[in-house]
Amino acid sequence: MNAIKFGTDGWRAIIAEDYTIENVTRVAEATARWLLKDNTKASVVVGYDCRFGGKMFAEVVAKVLAYNNIKVLLSTDFVSTPMTSLGVLHHKATLGVIITASHNPGSYNGYKLKGSYGGPLLAENVKEIEELIQDRSTIDTNSLDIKGFISKKQISYTDLETLYCKQVEKNFDLKLIKKSGLSLAYDSMYGAGQNVIRRLFPEAILLHCVHNPSFGGTAPEPIERNLTEFESLIKKSKNIDFGLATDGDADRIGVYNAKGQFVDSHNIILLLVHYLVAYKKMKGKVCVAFSVTEKVKKICKHYNLPLEVVKVGFKYICGVMISEDVLIGAEESGGMAIKGHIPERDGIWIGLTLLEFMAKTGKSLDELIKEVTKITGKFAYKRIDMHITEEKKQLVLQNCKQKKYTSFGKFKVDRIEDLDGYKFFFNDNEWMMIRASGTEPVLRLYSEASSDANAEAILAAAEKIVE
Repeated sequence: MNAIKFGTDGWRAIIAEDYTIENVTRVAEATARWLLKDNTKASVVVGYDCRFGGKMFAEVVAKVLAYNNIKVLLSTDFVSTPMTSLGVLHHKATLGVIITASHNPGSYNGYKLKGSYGGPLLAENVKEIEELIQDRSTIDTNSLDIKGFISKKQISYTDLETLYCKQVEKNFDLKLIKKSGLSLAYDSMYGAGQNVIRRLFPEAILLHCVHNPSFGGTAPEPIERNLTEFESLIKKSKNIDFGLATDGDADRIGVYNAKGQFVDSHNIILLLVHYLVAYKKMKGKVCVAFSVTEKVKKICKHYNLPLEVVKVGFKYICGVMISEDVLIGAEESGGMAIKGHIPERDGIWIGLTLLEFMAKTGKSLDELIKEVTKITGKFAYKRIDMHITEEKKQLVLQNCKQKKYTSFGKFKVDRIEDLDGYKFFFNDNEWMMIRASGTEPVLRLYSEASSDANAEAILAAAEKIVE
């Protein structure tokens, strides 16, 4: 049997190739063994998103856990990752499992683990579970009857979507948002957020809010190149004030302004800090991943906020959030969490926070971004993924480690940071970063500069050198 490895955020594999009932059973058995080491009365919330076989795989996990005398709260229908995490906290469960491959293409499914605090299980605990995965499963799940476990109350159902909607209603001024007359468009990318927006904002303009496990052939990642249909809808409509998109399990966000222009995650992070501190008078540490804009340092300095930069992967941010007073935790890929909610990325929650910001101030997204750039200065951020051979990838990383790159074209390296990947600073406002994918022969190249032209020129120079 293939070894099962958890990546930055859970185990993911291609359905029917490595993602099989047998392998899901192996992971569920390891989860049960880990839980029973320290808990005689463990309970687990199990959710699944809109992917192919989600319900079936979730029931496999539920049956394996129940067979091991672990109480299971199984979602009544497909849900987002944040709904599952909130469910763990609400039910005071020991652990959460959600069957999802997040923003991966429809051919994938996955298995994410959530801690009792309602966020990603910490890296060291995930490693402990990974080490308990045996070469073969020891349970024939076909012989286990889910109805029998339900009648014995080993498995019970929980409506996580309704729980989440109630939480939104408690924490947001929905009346104010609706009275403001702001027009919301939402692209669920065929993902698990589709019913929530329909329930909370019946008048919203919806796109791809139907069940389609293939995601229409596009990976459900809310980045500009995957949202061309949504962009076109906003541009044609001419009366949409705010465009919100979320990924397959609705924990990542994509945003469009009224002109149908994409607003990247870096601007969203800065907007959130500005809103929470200047308008809501909140305080706390800002915790961001290594690949995020350097402008975060400027806004934190302006508002006198402590800042911590961590490795890429929300589990590292979550680790800080559960042990310290954190105002916002955020990463470059569109995953963000704020104080007063769960220590978990939540695309819908962050989208509603921005919508509330607009409703309370009566300002457009562009006007609010202008307020922020007065503090931070303007910037441009670009990223490309280079698909190369594993051999070349390792050679580039070796060169980075040995500090062989002293310039990229006309851009001279001033200093290097290597917390997670390699960040080459040309000055205080311009830098380029090389970071390798942990699972594929891919190098991620990031750049930040004072203009789009410079950010693109940096990437073009870096690409030449890497090739």
